[in-house]
Amino acid sequence: MSPSSTDPEKAQQAADVRSGPSPAASTFSSDEKGRVSQVERAEGGGEERLQAPLYNPHVDVSGVDERKLIRKLDFYLVPWLSFLYLLSFLDRTSIGNAKLYHMTTDLHLTDQQYLIALTIFFFSYAIFEVPSNVFLKRLRPSIWLSLLMLLWGVMMTVQGLVHNYGGLLGMRWMLGMFEAGLFPGVNYYLSCWYKRSEFGIRAAIFFSAATVSGAFGGLLAAAISNMDGVGGKPAWAWIFIIEGLVTVVAGFMSFWIIQDFPDTAKFLSEAERTVVVRRLQSDDQYSAAGESLKWHYIWRSLLDWKTWIGMLLYTGADGPLYAFSLFLPSIINQLGYKATPANLLTVPVYAVACIVTCVVGFVADRYGCRGYLTMLCLSVGAAGYIILIASRNAALSYVAVYLAACGIYPTIPNIIAWVSNNVEGSYKRSVSLAMVISFGNINGAVSSNVYRARDAPWYTLGHGIVLMYIGIGLVMSVIYFVYLKRENARRERGERDEIIKGVNEHRTELARNGTYDSVADAKRDKGDEWSGYRYTL
Repeated sequence: MSPSSTDPEKAQQAADVRSGPSPAASTFSSDEKGRVSQVERAEGGGEERLQAPLYNPHVDVSGVDERKLIRKLDFYLVPWLSFLYLLSFLDRTSIGNAKLYHMTTDLHLTDQQYLIALTIFFFSYAIFEVPSNVFLKRLRPSIWLSLLMLLWGVMMTVQGLVHNYGGLLGMRWMLGMFEAGLFPGVNYYLSCWYKRSEFGIRAAIFFSAATVSGAFGGLLAAAISNMDGVGGKPAWAWIFIIEGLVTVVAGFMSFWIIQDFPDTAKFLSEAERTVVVRRLQSDDQYSAAGESLKWHYIWRSLLDWKTWIGMLLYTGADGPLYAFSLFLPSIINQLGYKATPANLLTVPVYAVACIVTCVVGFVADRYGCRGYLTMLCLSVGAAGYIILIASRNAALSYVAVYLAACGIYPTIPNIIAWVSNNVEGSYKRSVSLAMVISFGNINGAVSSNVYRARDAPWYTLGHGIVLMYIGIGLVMSVIYFVYLKRENARRERGERDEIIKGVNEHRTELARNGTYDSVADAKRDKGDEWSGYRYTL
């Protein structure tokens, strides 16, 4: 997980010689050269224009051990954020467990009303993701993320106090609005701390909290169901109340636990902050030292073809994710198991999915094959749903559920890491990730309606629609991979090189790519469109 170098200052000096990152941090494709543009390979004068300025050149970083620094980052950042996402996913999907304890009967809900209650969450969730990520960058993460947690914990608790359909709808809308900022926000936040070749496993560990919450949610619901009748409240109400109160407490604690961005982090010394930023800049994350909000950056995200393909790609995994997580207890229940055994039988499914998610994240970081792994995982998920459609045997269907989980869950963080790896610029990346994730989540509004009560126990229509989503993901992953590979080839041939004043001004045919005073200016202005940037395949 951590780099092998223990002398970051020497590594940075070596990177400055060529004003670009080391090949080791490239797209990992064995047939590609180091990530330097044709301009940077030019011989002759203008050398000072080819060198990016060193961040905090006055700071001595010789005493910083990079391995220990990465372990320190992991300790301060990943565990608590993963716990918060566990609570988030637990809160949004616990309605599936509550349904097994007569919630629909007590609130006099029809099947259609229950599906609408699931659906409304995704509309507010998707609407507020992009604005939330912009606020996260403008404000301190320790304030913004903590405030969101506190508010959605309150909404979750109140959800256990509703007495009718209208109250449930209102609470589901508010829950989606306040939860919207956590998942895209934390993924963007982590990408601001780690190099591209280190981000995948952290994103996988963070997201694996969703699989843990699936397992834990079943156990917790089974335990809380014993409170049925306490205080005059039914078991389903206590599920919402208990889980909501835990989230409120976690929100208060987060004000002091969540750290801010690398250049201002209080838990690091000045030398350690400097090393973190220099590492990111050596990985073409030039905006790591800080970036002012400009609409120019946001428009580039909106007009980038990678953003739109990434949205469709993520939809192919996120649509199935919500269908799976919301209805797994009901699917198992319809296979002949009662409420509590059905919840308990979800536990090993999520445990296996958690392990596979972390393994895929590690392999993707180690070998860089994010595209191939995405295609492989989606194929496994497709196999699971084909079996679910064809099967009329409860045991075989339960086995297919494992394949589905192992195909869907690892794909989510892998796609997020893949998209994040290919976007440079703090604001551009924050908007791109939020757009990708929000578009995927709005499809949760569709997938939460595909399992109708009248289709029980085999839910052929629901499984077929989920399989369609997976097919969309497979097609888009191939398109994304091919386009990235072609663009890298164009940059290797020098077709995207900029004109650097005093270096290659005679190359007038390159004027369409921009004219800059130095490579540093080109990096700062163009982000991932800079000719020396290589996309992760």
